[in-house]
Amino acid sequence: MGLTSTSFLVLLAALTFVAMAMTLLLWGRVPGPGWLRWPLRTLMIVLCQVTAIATVATDINNSYGLYASWGDLLGTVDANATAMTGPPPKRAKFTEAANGVRTTYFRGPHSHLAGRVLVWTPPEYADRAHRGTHFPVIMLLHGVPGAPESWIEQGGMPGTFAQLVRQRAARPAILVMPVIDPGGEDTDCTDTPHRKVARWLADDVPTLIAQHFRALPGPRGTGVMGISTGGFCAARLPMQYPKVFGAGVALDPDPLSGDAGVLSDAGLRERTSPMWLVAHHPPPTSLFLGTSAQDPDSPPSYIEEFVKAAAGTDVKVTTRITSGGGHNWGTWTAFFPQALPWLSDRLDAPR
Repeated sequence: MGLTSTSFLVLLAALTFVAMAMTLLLWGRVPGPGWLRWPLRTLMIVLCQVTAIATVATDINNSYGLYASWGDLLGTVDANATAMTGPPPKRAKFTEAANGVRTTYFRGPHSHLAGRVLVWTPPEYADRAHRGTHFPVIMLLHGVPGAPESWIEQGGMPGTFAQLVRQRAARPAILVMPVIDPGGEDTDCTDTPHRKVARWLADDVPTLIAQHFRALPGPRGTGVMGISTGGFCAARLPMQYPKVFGAGVALDPDPLSGDAGVLSDAGLRERTSPMWLVAHHPPPTSLFLGTSAQDPDSPPSYIEEFVKAAAGTDVKVTTRITSGGGHNWGTWTAFFPQALPWLSDRLDAPR
């Protein structure tokens, strides 16, 4: 029974009730001389207090995410593992910001990482006619350095996507913008021994969305798009987690063979890179790879090498190479009118 599970909290509440009821029932019926009765009555009071305190403490822990598991509470988890605090997904609180975007901070039960997630729902989501409708999810991954807010401040979201929906170039979808480097440490969205960022993105963030929003389930319900480092992640995650992500859009991605400046472990860097994954029996998926011929940080050669490696596999690759533009938001936003409809077409329609 998990420390943060509802069943454990209910059990403690039930024990508190039973302890109080038994104290009231047995208070005047304790047998024996006075020197024995009063210690027994004191013990009953202590039992009521202990169960009540445990119930309140568990409720507070569940609300604020102070400890995620019994091992976390008892100090038996890996001492080198990242320790971050925050409420679990079910208890995450959303605050509405500008443009209808909602923001929250939570701690993932799988990765034990905590960070911000921004969520935008399309106008159709609140329409009474679509009260029971579930919507596809598009996860947007920022670059490093960067933040989820950069999709709004520099990327023009959610306005750009909403306009494409109004033009019927894309279908309504929930936009999810998580932090990809919780705690400020970049791992190229990789699970390292002490920082499980892939699990944060592929397990914890989808769990958060499923518990708070009407999101379509399965890989046909979730696509991912990223820029720069986020583009590297968007190229890799659909191959590494095909049951979660149905398609990916990678714009000006970091080296698709991995970045030695980010992951010093050469073996881990290779095994988790898009180039390695596409060459080792990748699952069926679709990827959109785009860059600029003038981008020194993400030259067309990265994409060309990947296309060659993907030939003959079940990975369907669509590429776009623009003639001008650097490694910046001007280049990335120019791709949106092509990339977002492409991604929308590969996800199920709201239903």
